[in-house]
Amino acid sequence: MSQAIQFPLGADGLPTHWYNLLSDFTEPLPPPLHPGTGEPITPDLMEALLPPTLVEQEMTGEEMIEIPQEVRDVYALYRPTPLLRAVRLEKALQTPAHIYYKYEGVSPVGSHKPNTAIPQAYYNKMAGTQRLATETGAGQWGSALAFACSIFGLECTVYMVKISFEQKPYRKLLMETYGATIHASPSDRTEFGRKMLAEDPDSRGSLGIAISEALEDRATHPETTKYSLGSVLNHVCLHQTVIGQESIQQMEMAGEEPDIVIGCSGGGSNFAGMAFPFVRKKIKEQKNYRIIAVEPASCPSMTKGELRYDFGDTAQTTPLMMMHTLGHDFMPPSIHAGGLRYHGMSPMVSHCLKLGLIEATAVPQLKVFEAAVQFARSEGIVPAPESAHGIATAIDEAIRCREENTKKVIVFNLSGHGLFDLSAYDSYLNGRMQESGDDA
Repeated sequence: MSQAIQFPLGADGLPTHWYNLLSDFTEPLPPPLHPGTGEPITPDLMEALLPPTLVEQEMTGEEMIEIPQEVRDVYALYRPTPLLRAVRLEKALQTPAHIYYKYEGVSPVGSHKPNTAIPQAYYNKMAGTQRLATETGAGQWGSALAFACSIFGLECTVYMVKISFEQKPYRKLLMETYGATIHASPSDRTEFGRKMLAEDPDSRGSLGIAISEALEDRATHPETTKYSLGSVLNHVCLHQTVIGQESIQQMEMAGEEPDIVIGCSGGGSNFAGMAFPFVRKKIKEQKNYRIIAVEPASCPSMTKGELRYDFGDTAQTTPLMMMHTLGHDFMPPSIHAGGLRYHGMSPMVSHCLKLGLIEATAVPQLKVFEAAVQFARSEGIVPAPESAHGIATAIDEAIRCREENTKKVIVFNLSGHGLFDLSAYDSYLNGRMQESGDDA
C-alpha cells in the first residue's frame, strides 16, 4: 500500500470564521499610539486609512469573526489549499522525522496573500472606496491586491520596492494584467519619494519607503482612496488564520500531531496565518508545540532588533506600534526574498515572542537557496525565496532528528511558489549570489 501524501479537505473544510488571537493573550497587546500625541489611537483616526469594518477587526477582542459569504465565494477559487507530506524530502535527508507542508502557492497569484487581499477589497467596496493604494516588496502582495481589486471593481495603485521592480518584471506584468498601476519606489510621484531620490538617486528602495509613498498617495486623494497593507496589522493576521485552521483539520486526517510548526516571517502575515491557530491550542489545550518564526539574517528584527514602539514606515507617518524593530530608517540589503525586507515585525507576532509562545531564528541567504533547491529536486515545487526560509529551518530540524535518532512531526507553511523568482535561482545556481546584498 502506497504512502499517503495528500490530505485534501472538501469544500466544507473551508473555515467559516477567522480566529482572533487577541482574544486569548494572557497579557494585553500594547495599543498603537498617535505619532503626534503619544496617546492610543482611536477608531475615528484609523478610519482615515481603512474602512470601518477593518478598523473594527483591527481592534476587536472577539474570538471568532465570521467570514462574509461573498469572501468565501472568492476563497473557493483555491481554498482549501493542500497539505502534503514531504516523503521524498524525508528520504533525501534520511530522517526519521515526518515533514508536512501547507501549500499556499495554488492561489491565483501563487501565494497566501489573497487570503487578506480579498476581504480587504470586499470591505472597501462595501464602504464606497474607489481606489486602493498599497506597497509591495517581492510583488506577491501587489499581485494579490490587484487580483482582488479586479474581482470587486476597484482601482489599484502599487508602489513596488525598486530592487524587486527590477528583479521581478513578470510580477509587474501580472499586476498590470489585473488592471493595477505600478510605480517603482522610491518614485517621483510623491513628495517623500522625490526626497529619497534626491538623497540617493540610486536608492534600491525598501518596504518602509514604499509604505510611506502609498500613505502619501492616500492622503492626497482622501475622497476616493484608502490604504491597504498586506502584512503586520492585526486584521491582516486575522484573515490569514484560514491557513492554520485548515492545517489542523488536515493534520487530524493524517493522524499525526505536530511537534514543530514553522513559517517564514518578514512582516508576519503568513507565519501568523499558520501559527496562530496552533498558538490557540497551545494556550487553551496546553499543547507543547515548538512554533518557529524564520527571518532573513540580513533583516533580523526578532533575533537582533529591539521590542519597542516604532513607526511602520520610513517617513514616520504611521501610528507607533509596539514591535520588534531594527529602526524605521533601517535600509535592508537587496536580498532576493523581497517580501522579507522589512525593518519591523507584526505587533501580534512580536507579542507572541515576548510571551514565550513562539521562538525565532534567522537564516542567511545562501543557506536559504540551498534548501530551496533541495526541496525543488525532491518535492518538485520551486518555492518562493521567502518561503524557503521556512524550508531551511524545517530541514535543520529534520537533520537534528536524524542525528539524535528521534522522530518529530514537522509542519511548515510553503507560502508561495517561486516561478516569478527564477532570476534569483539563476543567480544562485551560477554562483553570482552573495550572502546578502546584490549579486556579484
